[in-house]
Amino acid sequence: MREWWVQVGLLAVPLLAAYLHIPPPQLSPALHSWKSSGKFFTYKGLRIFYQDSVGVVGSPEIVVLLHGFPTSSYDWYKIWEGLTLRFHRVIALDFLGFGFSDKPRPHHYSIFEQASIVEALLRHLGLQNRRINLLSHDYGDIVAQELLYRFKQNRSGRLTIKSLCLSNGGIFPETHRPLLLQKLLKDGGMLSPILTRLMNFFVFSRGLTPVFGPYTRPSESELWDMWAGIRNNDGNLVIDSLLQYINQRKKFRRRWVGALASVSIPIHFIYGPLDPVNPYPEFLELYRKTLPRSTVSILDDHISHYPQLEDPMGFLNAYMGFINSF
Repeated sequence: MREWWVQVGLLAVPLLAAYLHIPPPQLSPALHSWKSSGKFFTYKGLRIFYQDSVGVVGSPEIVVLLHGFPTSSYDWYKIWEGLTLRFHRVIALDFLGFGFSDKPRPHHYSIFEQASIVEALLRHLGLQNRRINLLSHDYGDIVAQELLYRFKQNRSGRLTIKSLCLSNGGIFPETHRPLLLQKLLKDGGMLSPILTRLMNFFVFSRGLTPVFGPYTRPSESELWDMWAGIRNNDGNLVIDSLLQYINQRKKFRRRWVGALASVSIPIHFIYGPLDPVNPYPEFLELYRKTLPRSTVSILDDHISHYPQLEDPMGFLNAYMGFINSF
């Protein structure tokens, strides 16, 4: 019996070693096209991927899109063309540690650094003095809050924000319900590096699918596109570091919620009400109480945490209604 277990162990070791070094999946034609049509700029020696499309000729309007965790700027592809019909410039980036951008490790990832990268991108594009519309989702909502705080402080060289539209982000720590895997990774200590290395497509897809509505879940090919973006540059190995934003959000709640509550620019929220991460009605009640001047669009009751992917037309119509209201 003892010899049998030894044989199993000897067989398991090379199999596990091979498993842990599985190369990232190849990019699908659609994801490859997205990467090929984008560009990179350098921020403090780090390469940051971005998209910049010219849309309506003669329009002064610019919209900057800020994606969520753990995905990338590709989250916006279903509404990209629609946005180019309304805005002169449509710009999106992969935050540091996400998508096709660099994913240094070890590295102290922070919301403050991500906001500075957004500012650096707009300086790189020569747009630092233009009025910017921000459209954000999830993790991007928190980055938008930091940019809003800097705008409120009227600091030299900061973004001039014309409007802000948030969507399904945990802007209030007290109503945010992180997934079990997120809890394990952000607070796992010495266990986190092991968990990130053991993560695979099966674990990822089983963890992410429940945050979509029952009728709007991504196809397997769409999930593979998301996973390919994460695995690019070994991004699965920095997920635990990126997740520290949850702790940062608690620590800086007053700064970031206060920024939302005290500015006078138009603010809107697009909400998929079936979201288990920001549950209805607790989240919406707190949002309306805290930001009574903000307008809200509630999508169909089966739309969940990724409204721009689950209901792109409804999301786009809600956003255009907001943009055309001022």
